[in-house]
Amino acid sequence: MRTLALPACLMLVAAASLHAQAAPAAPSTVLHWGPAPAVFPAGAKMAVLSGDPTKAGPFVVELAMPAGYKLPPHFHPTAEVVTVKKGTFLYGMGDMFDAAKTKAMQVGDSGSIPANAHHFAATKVATFVTVSSMGPFAMTYVHAADDPQKAAAKP
Repeated sequence: MRTLALPACLMLVAAASLHAQAAPAAPSTVLHWGPAPAVFPAGAKMAVLSGDPTKAGPFVVELAMPAGYKLPPHFHPTAEVVTVKKGTFLYGMGDMFDAAKTKAMQVGDSGSIPANAHHFAATKVATFVTVSSMGPFAMTYVHAADDPQKAAAKP
């Protein structure tokens, strides 16, 4: 009986060691949050999950918006996929911001916006969304006066 116990213990140790080598490491759940790029209205925060939004290629970011946040009508040169992680994301299509014409996306909802489609968004409560797209990221406001970068540049 004792002769079987030693090989069995060695097999358990070897199996655990092999399993540890074969098992992928758990992904890091630590996000490095910072202010969203200056092209966004003040108050949003962003964390890059994968890729580099400033370079050509796919990227995924998480955007955190406070309650009452508004994104005026704008468009992007590439399509984007938005998935709601927390809160409610209100979006609408068109050249004029109209809160009455927004549609609500709830946690778990996902949708795509084609390249160059004019759209706007808002939140009533703090909301987190994941955005997947192709870089380099660019956002153009339908109305130049809505661009926070232009407002910040005025003396």
